[in-house]
Amino acid sequence: MNYETPRSVEDAVALLVADQNARVLAGGTDLLVRLRAGQIAPSAIIDIKRIDQMRVITQEDNGFRIGAAVTGAEMSEHAGLKAAWPGVVEATDLIGSTQVQGRATAVGNLCNAGPAADSVPALVAACATVRIAGPKGMRDAAVEDIPTAPGKTSLARGEFITSFFLPSRPANSADAYLRFIPRTEMDIAVVGCAVSLTLDAGGTITQARVSLGAVAPKVLLIQEAADAIIGTQLDDAALDALATVASAAAKPIDDKRGTIAFRKDVSGVLARRAAKIAYARAKKG
Repeated sequence: MNYETPRSVEDAVALLVADQNARVLAGGTDLLVRLRAGQIAPSAIIDIKRIDQMRVITQEDNGFRIGAAVTGAEMSEHAGLKAAWPGVVEATDLIGSTQVQGRATAVGNLCNAGPAADSVPALVAACATVRIAGPKGMRDAAVEDIPTAPGKTSLARGEFITSFFLPSRPANSADAYLRFIPRTEMDIAVVGCAVSLTLDAGGTITQARVSLGAVAPKVLLIQEAADAIIGTQLDDAALDALATVASAAAKPIDDKRGTIAFRKDVSGVLARRAAKIAYARAKKG
């Protein structure tokens, strides 16, 4: 197995095109575990951390572009990012332990394509996009279009994600992410829910996005859930409607971590709670 450390995006693409069994290494918290467990046997590891743009958070069009190798710990330590997108940061904070946070990346969490990934629902609710490099050049895509099935992505041969972009926020906007796990920390979500919303001056919701994780083969963006709260001030009727839609939209399976009925019920509960947190944050400006 070769270990490659390209210094440019073009070099990384060339290595991936030349070897279809190569794997990209950013944080490695998923890749190295699978490697040691014998689940994968790549012929090459392409470490992208030596590419300068992979390691920085920059402001762009009043939003934030985060390099693919930026760690969860670095996101948490960025005051501007944390203030603008608290839900995204708190979701990334839930990936593993404090030690893992020093290595894990949101892009790696996305590309692992696990249905229960914590950062992905938050990124989807945030209307985040990714920048993809490949043999045909650069292209952008919505985060929700990257996972296609458990362990599968829409990335073509030779492509890898170089960064993701969180757009600028209107005034009175906020987001939140919540998950349910059997233990108090360091566990995989049984259900995850993210809500992002914007209020007008009177406190009425004018924009919203609601997403669910761990209740389908890939993250769900639920337009009907957003419609249930847009035009309201998140009164009890709106919260009831949101919970009902979220529960109905969830398509989970029965397994040792939870039943279908339980996960559908928790989906509604978390949607209600996450919406209330996001609304309170947005009212504070």
